[in-house]
Amino acid sequence: MPSLAAPPPLTLYGNLRWDVVAPLLPARLDRVLEVGCGQGAVAVRLAQRAASYTGVELDEASATVARDRVTDAGTGGVVLHGSLDALEDDERFDLVCAFEVIEHIEDDGAALAEWAGRLAPGGTLLVSTPAWQSRFGPMDSAVGHFRRYDPPVLRDLLASAGLTGVGLRLYGMPLGYALEAVRNRLARRRPGLREEGSVAERTARSGRLFQPTTATQGRLVRAGTWPFRLAQRGFPRTGTGLVAWGTAPAG
Repeated sequence: MPSLAAPPPLTLYGNLRWDVVAPLLPARLDRVLEVGCGQGAVAVRLAQRAASYTGVELDEASATVARDRVTDAGTGGVVLHGSLDALEDDERFDLVCAFEVIEHIEDDGAALAEWAGRLAPGGTLLVSTPAWQSRFGPMDSAVGHFRRYDPPVLRDLLASAGLTGVGLRLYGMPLGYALEAVRNRLARRRPGLREEGSVAERTARSGRLFQPTTATQGRLVRAGTWPFRLAQRGFPRTGTGLVAWGTAPAG
């Protein structure tokens, strides 16, 4: 049975994002794969709902944290350090998720095709990413982003990966704009931050930034974002973040 233990705290953006993602999840979660599970805050939430959860994470430090969190929650989920190559060739999943991952990958079309290829017939691919290429700023560079996504571009990419019923939802109005302004200001005050390390190293660092470290901090963040989570529901076509999904052919 899935664990009912309190999941790890989410970041400010993570709370905004989860408010959009959670209602999109199928009522019954069987086999779930999360690509780039970071430190496991979402991993635990997915594993608590799923019969079987697998997360993969390239950053070893983050994978270790995620593995410990999933284990401590008693969900029976598995976290692997590495890429999708760590999976068996024939493993397929009913839900494949990748939250804030695609913008870190140079060949995004190939990545989406690989993720879609891990879907069982009729399975769902669910991704999130920063929205609007025109908003690409100093913090995007600092955390290893290759790009941001205009909604039509991401829609076409999912369709090109062979998915049907593609849907899109923007989020983050109005808090996301303030958060981005603060983050870009931080990056501008440390110009070297944008050049420190390779793209892979900056990507690994991104999963460790702005993370609440205690349950108390998590509760404060959740309480503080509550009015903004309600507000963003009224602006599904406006925001700084983008959630998209599509379905694999039934067979």
